[in-house]
Amino acid sequence: MSDLFDVSKETILVTGASQGLGRQFARVLAAHGAAVALAARQTDKLKSLEEEIRGKGGRAAAVALDVTDIASITGAVDAVEAALGPVTVLINNAGIAIEKLATEQTEADWDAVIGANLKGAYFLATEIARRMIARKQEGNIVNIASVLGTGVLKAVSPYAISKAGIIQATRAMALELAGQNIRINALAPGYIDTEMNHAFWSTPAGERLAKRIPQRRVGAESDLDGAILLLASRASRYMTGSVITVDGGFLLN
Repeated sequence: MSDLFDVSKETILVTGASQGLGRQFARVLAAHGAAVALAARQTDKLKSLEEEIRGKGGRAAAVALDVTDIASITGAVDAVEAALGPVTVLINNAGIAIEKLATEQTEADWDAVIGANLKGAYFLATEIARRMIARKQEGNIVNIASVLGTGVLKAVSPYAISKAGIIQATRAMALELAGQNIRINALAPGYIDTEMNHAFWSTPAGERLAKRIPQRRVGAESDLDGAILLLASRASRYMTGSVITVDGGFLLN
């Protein structure tokens, strides 16, 4: 059964790998044998993660990538291929959120969030897909969505809109690319405790939000390990256009 989740023959590009979920995804996939390309704008953090993975006997390469810059996307993928070979799996994770009420969001806020979370993810996926098609290579793309792609909370409307777009982009591209032997699925996490939001969960607002989760706890980064291994491996070979929710039951409430 463990062979189903084997990623030792995969070259996996993880965006937003400098922190949070992207860093956790990279660690887990590398620990299971994948060659992992670490991509983000903060290259100093990428280098330390690259050294960590290599120190444990894994294969990794750090690559600078700004998903909002199409030229950066092309250059980064070229660099990954030069360092590790053709990408066989993309974990499309990079993204940001700006917390303001909709009436306070500016055009610059909108452009930043939609550019990183939706436009960037879409054009990176299409760049990877074109290269897979040119090589007549089986491929796998995993888009990181969110429970806020289907549910909503106050003060993050561009983020929620971008994640709804990611879910629909996953389905639309999955339909188009299935005939090319390229699978595209999405992982929709709920509320996960990361270094960026850790302090929030100890505040009254954070505690109230956590109580709305039926499992009565915020997720740990490791709670997504099984889902990312499923989607990145051939265990999900008959899945495409699917969205897997990992949220402790949040959307049920």
